[in-house]
Amino acid sequence: MSHSRLLVVGVCLLLASLLAAPAGAFDQPSVNLGFTSFMDGGPPAGPGWYFQEYIQYYTANELEDNPISPKADVDAWVSLSQLIYQSDQELFLGGKWGINIILPVISLDADDPAPPYLITDNGFGVGDVWIGPFIQWDPIMGPNGPRFMHRIELQCIFPTGQYSASKTLNQGSNFFSFDPYWAGTYWFTPKLTGSFRAHYLWNTENDDPWKLFQALGARETEAGDAFHVNFAMSYEVLPKQLRAGINGYYLRQTTASEFAGSDISGREQVLGIGPGAMWSFSQETHLFFNAYFEDHVHSRPEGDRFILRLVHHF
Repeated sequence: MSHSRLLVVGVCLLLASLLAAPAGAFDQPSVNLGFTSFMDGGPPAGPGWYFQEYIQYYTANELEDNPISPKADVDAWVSLSQLIYQSDQELFLGGKWGINIILPVISLDADDPAPPYLITDNGFGVGDVWIGPFIQWDPIMGPNGPRFMHRIELQCIFPTGQYSASKTLNQGSNFFSFDPYWAGTYWFTPKLTGSFRAHYLWNTENDDPWKLFQALGARETEAGDAFHVNFAMSYEVLPKQLRAGINGYYLRQTTASEFAGSDISGREQVLGIGPGAMWSFSQETHLFFNAYFEDHVHSRPEGDRFILRLVHHF
């Protein structure tokens, strides 16, 4: 394959994935980048049903490592509606089983200012459904309260979202992904906590890739594996009412993406860091605000992300 054709193929892969993820990744699916932050190691009010609603705004005006449309603007509004059931029944090593279901609804807006105007969006629609069984362990207690709590979830991303091979930005990825994680919260003191959620992402093939890929002879593409983690530190400013701190996320693609069975150079990377706050109306209802400003970006958009999240325990 000639150097010029390799360049075109690489650029196409970057563009086609632009909305396998609501945040605009080049070929990774939509994953949890910063949706969760403080106190992530367990439910705030014990077993039962939880509903969470997330509203995210993401904006980017630079596509890193994209030589064709580096200054394209991408804006995404994302609503995630999440239903969680946490049982009180022990299943494994004292852990209690649960189930998590998330339905995204996504509005995309892309503005490509220069020829060949390759960045196009699929408008408004439903994204891929996330479903995951999990095991939640009760907090490990210390002399002054909880010290550590954690959870393991086998999260799956099903290709149910709106998708068109004629668009570079889509709500759905058109392929299945397995994205298990381990999440935990550690109490350094009764007021100071650190939290994490570490994922490893596996992706299957997209058998209906972007139309330009197909014109170049590709009947399938496959996004590489990736590691991604959310992390946060929070301090209880007002007892049982207000927490504030810093939160972040990091994603690094660990294996090459494939185009028609051949590896493609270029792997995604992003680091986002910013402030956050959590307001507790009661033990049953909490409101989070998190902001992230991206840096150290490769092969994906670089932008800013703002998330408002409401959690309620029934």
